[in-house]
Amino acid sequence: MRKRRTAVVAVTAGLATISLGLSFTSAAGAAPEVAVANPGGLKLIKTKTSLLGKHYWYQQTFKGLPVIDGYYAKHVTKDGVVEVADGRDAVPANLDVSAKVQPAAATQSANAAVIARAARIAAPNKTIAPVPTATQGAAKLAVVGGPNARLVWAVTSHSSEGVSRSLVDADTGSVVESKVISDNVDGRGSVFDPNPVVSQKNEKLTDMNDKNQDALFVAQKNVVLRNLDGSGFLNGSYVNIKEGNGGLAQNKNNTFVYQRANNKFEQVMVYYHVNQAQEYIHQLGFTEANNESQDFSVDTIRDDNSFYDPETDMITMGDGGVDDAEDAEVIWHEYGHAIQDDIVPGFGESLQAGSIGEGFGDYWAVTMSVPVSKGFNLPCVMDWDATSYTSTEPHCLRRTDTGKTTDDIVGEVHDDGEIWSNALWDIHQALGRTKANKVILESTFFYDPDTSFAAAAQDTVQAARLLYGKAAAQQVTDAFKARKIL
Repeated sequence: MRKRRTAVVAVTAGLATISLGLSFTSAAGAAPEVAVANPGGLKLIKTKTSLLGKHYWYQQTFKGLPVIDGYYAKHVTKDGVVEVADGRDAVPANLDVSAKVQPAAATQSANAAVIARAARIAAPNKTIAPVPTATQGAAKLAVVGGPNARLVWAVTSHSSEGVSRSLVDADTGSVVESKVISDNVDGRGSVFDPNPVVSQKNEKLTDMNDKNQDALFVAQKNVVLRNLDGSGFLNGSYVNIKEGNGGLAQNKNNTFVYQRANNKFEQVMVYYHVNQAQEYIHQLGFTEANNESQDFSVDTIRDDNSFYDPETDMITMGDGGVDDAEDAEVIWHEYGHAIQDDIVPGFGESLQAGSIGEGFGDYWAVTMSVPVSKGFNLPCVMDWDATSYTSTEPHCLRRTDTGKTTDDIVGEVHDDGEIWSNALWDIHQALGRTKANKVILESTFFYDPDTSFAAAAQDTVQAARLLYGKAAAQQVTDAFKARKIL
């Protein structure tokens, strides 16, 4: 609609004197003008530092009022390259910013909209939706830009859904928009972490057709479900359980405790383990590696298979054999595909790129298991899921320590992926978990959709050199040479 990214431009001045030389449609809708380090009508609200640069975030304003969702961001790398994300809206210069509607009336209209929405999603046996409340001063004047520019009251309300923001036209009193904006409600759940074979160190466990078992009950772990949106469903900042066999898990108190025979148990598994993965990615310093609420369809196919669909950005978990979502390593593997597709749109266009995708997924499952596995069978991927289709112990779908090299390429992405996962696992062993994962994720941003083993390896070596120096780059190079990739 209005959002626009500008081209990257090189600068030679320091941060304090950068001149971007970019044009944009001004907030007042006038002719294009030149943007400088602090364009007019912008308020610096946040400065962030990432691994390779600084990021400046501005709030667009009009006559001193914030413009809803209007932003301007400047990303400056350590070597002086600037990228600008221009998310400003055009606002007519003659827009009147004096309100006809009083804040109390706007608050009443906003709360009525929240009540109506809460009533629509209330449980069937509930006839009264909880009344939302708005604290004094929660109604603030703001501007909506674009073709329907107007002055609004932005009203913040609290209800059983969490925190809502409603925009009320300051001239007519009509509600323009009302939506839930909270994303940090904590809930409670019960999960396997990462799966019962690992947590119980027991290779003899079997599925028994999804029955509850004492041996599996003791493998369940009570956990906090962070970043829920407060809707009473398993939806949050990083996960959206969109479909589920038997219906979606729902609890008004955000308590989701089930035994494994209940299909909703797998929904909790997905929510918890994907949230854990994205929080870890943030801890590493990455804020744009699938930083979204990833859609999942859980237990909705009878096959013993799960997959990521880049066309719909949906991960589907199957329930053949051991329900796939009972094994966190299956969840993490599929989430690995979503991470790479988000970073590199259309990733996996060549055979070797597809193999890299499968290898990364296996590696991601293993590295995510490190904090909770206590070293048990770490290179073994999907220990619990594999009990349904393997007879030898340990039960593994694949491994990240097979010793395969490019001499073993067979032209099948899962098999050839073991070459790549072995290289990544060797990097993990050489650099340690944190450094290795920073290098591996950073290098992914430089992949081509149809990259080769060799090209991706070179990107990884370069990321290691820039982040940690020549010694680290040599260790990464050695890992790829051992697999005959370089």
